[in-house]
Amino acid sequence: MLLSSVLFTVPWFGYQYVWEMEKYLRFGQEQTILGSARALATALHERPNLFNNQASFLPSVEQGKDFYGYELKQAIQLDGLPNDWPNYDSRIHLYNQQNSFNQVLNTQDSEHKFTATIAKYGKYLYLFISVVDNNVIFRAKNAQSIVNNDHLEIALVDHEGIFNRYVIANKQVGWLDSYRITNLSGPFPEVANFIQGHWLTTPQGYNIELRVPLTQVGDQIAFAVHDVDSPGGEVISSIGSADPSQKETLGTIVVPSPEIERIVKGMSHTNSRIWVVDQHKRVLASAGDLTKAGGVWQRTRLPDENLNTENQSLWQKVEQQWLIPLYYKFLTKPPKAFIDNLYDTQNLTGQHIETALIGEPSSQWRLTKDQQAVVLSAAYPIFINQQVHGAVIVEETTNGIRTLRNKALEKLFSAIIAILLISAVVFLLFASRISNRISRLRNQAEHAIDENGRITANITASTANDEIGDLSRSFSQVVNRLSQYNQYLEGMSSRLSHELRTPIAVVRTSLENLSLHNIPQQSQQYIDRAQGGISRLNAILTSMSEATRIEQMLISSERVNFDFNQVLNGCIQGYQQVYNTINFHFNASDKALIMNGSPEHIAQLFDKVIANAAEFTTDQQIFITTEDHAKEIVVHISNNGMLLPEQMHERLFDSMVSVRENSKDTQPHLGLGLYIARLICQFHQGKIKASNHHNPQGVTITMSFPKA
Repeated sequence: MLLSSVLFTVPWFGYQYVWEMEKYLRFGQEQTILGSARALATALHERPNLFNNQASFLPSVEQGKDFYGYELKQAIQLDGLPNDWPNYDSRIHLYNQQNSFNQVLNTQDSEHKFTATIAKYGKYLYLFISVVDNNVIFRAKNAQSIVNNDHLEIALVDHEGIFNRYVIANKQVGWLDSYRITNLSGPFPEVANFIQGHWLTTPQGYNIELRVPLTQVGDQIAFAVHDVDSPGGEVISSIGSADPSQKETLGTIVVPSPEIERIVKGMSHTNSRIWVVDQHKRVLASAGDLTKAGGVWQRTRLPDENLNTENQSLWQKVEQQWLIPLYYKFLTKPPKAFIDNLYDTQNLTGQHIETALIGEPSSQWRLTKDQQAVVLSAAYPIFINQQVHGAVIVEETTNGIRTLRNKALEKLFSAIIAILLISAVVFLLFASRISNRISRLRNQAEHAIDENGRITANITASTANDEIGDLSRSFSQVVNRLSQYNQYLEGMSSRLSHELRTPIAVVRTSLENLSLHNIPQQSQQYIDRAQGGISRLNAILTSMSEATRIEQMLISSERVNFDFNQVLNGCIQGYQQVYNTINFHFNASDKALIMNGSPEHIAQLFDKVIANAAEFTTDQQIFITTEDHAKEIVVHISNNGMLLPEQMHERLFDSMVSVRENSKDTQPHLGLGLYIARLICQFHQGKIKASNHHNPQGVTITMSFPKA
């Protein structure tokens, strides 16, 4: 698994590569939209007729006097209410006494003011005026004058350069009464029915909402609100964008140019949003929708598009149903909708536009207002007579690149998952084969040597020509050498016993013959000490050969069924005569305990354990208990006395191990008694263990044997 984890560096490098690819794609997109802006600007170069009618010739524009007709998305209902005017509050301009243009009139009415905004939809120019007037004076029903009352005056210069003035003077709330005037004092003014709208009174004064056909509107306009405070009275305040009585004082108006829009719409297939602005950054034409302007990769399949799953393979179905939704827990989908109100369409802002209007192409990246999309904007200047008269702005989002990046990451992640799965399976199979070979070698090594350190089997040498095969052959050689050495050690005790008995017999015979002669009293004690040493040495040799004889006898012993309790009870009766100072407490099970084995060796087993318990008891009591379990016979032999050291619990039954500190007799102890007991237990497929008990403290030997 650790080796497989190294493969995770591959997707990391792939991920970094995709990000680098995205950087190059963004650079390419930047160059592409600069090229689009250059192409459109080239189509608009040296065409002054497209800009002269748009008041682009002015060196500067004045806020409130020079206007821009906003492009509306839907028609306006002429009801005198601003509800259907989008972004109304941000697009109005306030006119007050500072905008009074008739100095001879009474200007003490500081409350007289109004707000106005202009927009365009279809073939009409819309105007909304909201007047603050504390005394609204309508035109009298039979009055011929249209100026001795509150009225709105509009001055326009049409496309042919003809100067026209219009007055809106209503007799009541409702549909507008519009007139074309040439002489205010003249009778019977001409009705201007093409000006349509609504007059609505409000708590602050009144609203006028109207529309004028674009055929009547050129590139100059002015409007003014005249206030009259008494019926039939004179105008006491005139406030407006400019003096509508003189053509020279009129302001300008810019509406999107149909001619430029036709040229711009020819570029709409580029999946971009396009603006054309004049030198005052006012929009002359626009085309495209930024939410659909994803660049040349816009048509790349999005991850949530419905795909035809009928002819898909199993892997493709898994990828669509499981993997791709998982990927998009980490990836971000390009937003289908976002908010972009950075630009006011009256005049666009941005450093790239400023740079383009001084004659240098430029581009910039920005986030949308809701920070859901990244927008790339490029601006290219439009030259007329070697002068910059405007700029082309082309905008695209990076949604197309993000879609392409996500598609690349989808394929990368899917390929990496497939590679990881295949590699992990191969690595696991390879590692499993190696680990299985090592496990088999380990099992052979464990089974070759039992818990007593004896060699019980050989290790089969592997023929594989690799490191594990070489290790197996080395283990096999080591075990064979240990087996030979073990056999040498096992036979050494019998050979040593045999070899030592002859010199011991010679020494004993010599001592016996020597004792038949008259020996001084002071020398007799040395002979006695020599005879005692010979007796101890003979006992040691007897003990050493006893374990070997037991093993040989067990191999040739016949198994019979016998009553375990009966054998144990007979042994205890004999122990009471041998150990007459010790009390034996025998608690036998109620049922007969039948086992298969050699009763003689079971008795010899108890001899060894009881002898050990009798030697270590401190209160001259030994407790013997038998239990009948489901499949085995369990016997406990306990004595109170010193505790076993912790490290001796497992080693107590090994050969030549003794924990005696102060022996009560002079007999030699080689630690073979419990070792012989374990040999007999193992012959009967039983187990033997020692444990400490407390209150009072002592040692309990527990043995278990399978039932017959």
